This record gives sequence, C-alpha cells and structure tokens, in this order.
Amino acid sequence: MKRFKQLKMTFIIFGLFYLIFPQTAFAYLDPGSGSFILQLLIGGILGASLAIKIFWRKIKAFLANLFSRVSRDR
Repeated sequence: MKRFKQLKMTFIIFGLFYLIFPQTAFAYLDPGSGSFILQLLIGGILGASLAIKIFWRKIKAFLANLFSRVSRDR
C-alpha cells in the first residue's frame, strides 16, 4: 500500500511538471477565429435578450411577488 502511494505521488508530480512546463506549441489564431468568437458573443447576447423578452411577464410577476411578500411581513 505504501508503494502504491509513492507511485501515485510520483505520477502526480510528473503530471504537474508536464502541465506547468509545456513544450512549444506551433499554433496560431487565424482571422476566422476572431470573427467566430465575435459571432458567438453577439449570438449569446441576442439569445439572452430574446429569452428575457419572451419571459418578461413571468420575471416581472416573480419580482413583484418577491418584494411584495417582504413588505407584507413587516
């Protein structure tokens, strides 16, 4: 059992060194990557705004009930 713990710790240490000191990656971001990230950002913002628009009455009612309950308890 002690041998297993030592072996496990050795793998963890070598794994951390491998992650901390990575080899050189010959990679780059092409111009299409920037536009794809921008499209994801714009799509996420528009999707969230559409979801808020669709559920606005429910959100408004929930908040009204939430704050009206607090004022009734006082």
